Amino acid sequence: MVCLFYKTKLPMQKITPFLWFDSQAEEAMNFYISIFKDSKVINVTRYGEAGPGPNGSVMSATFELNGQEFYALNGGPVFSFTPAVSFFIHCKTQKEVDHFWDKLSEGGRTDRCGWLQDKYGLSWQVVPNILGELLQGKDAAKSKRVMEAMLKMAKLDIAILEEAARG
Repeated sequence: MVCLFYKTKLPMQKITPFLWFDSQAEEAMNFYISIFKDSKVINVTRYGEAGPGPNGSVMSATFELNGQEFYALNGGPVFSFTPAVSFFIHCKTQKEVDHFWDKLSEGGRTDRCGWLQDKYGLSWQVVPNILGELLQGKDAAKSKRVMEAMLKMAKLDIAILEEAARG
């Protein structure tokens, strides 16, 4: 394991997702920043002549997506991502669902129920906020219809989920 410490000018959040890449940390960071609004690079640390990576290549980077700080490391092929850990994106509208689904799945792999893996293997869940509302409540038949509709989808479609809720 690699333990790295870094300083930022922002108050540090209690928990920061740490993403281990083989060698694509900078590329992935720039990809994510291009997708999420209010995102920025905080810091990039590059290897010097002493290595162990090639001189000038990225060792680590910190970046922010919608106020959430992330840490990315080029740690080599020792570890890879698994769907057991994913990032859940709360979407207010179908336009948001479409945006995140289309951008993050480009070059990656889609799955059912709003899940996808991006081209770096990182798992995301792109979910409209209304889904939770439609699945909850005392009407078990409605919840069942919504669940059955969702289980048939890859990218979640709000109109179809609402139609299922109405019966």
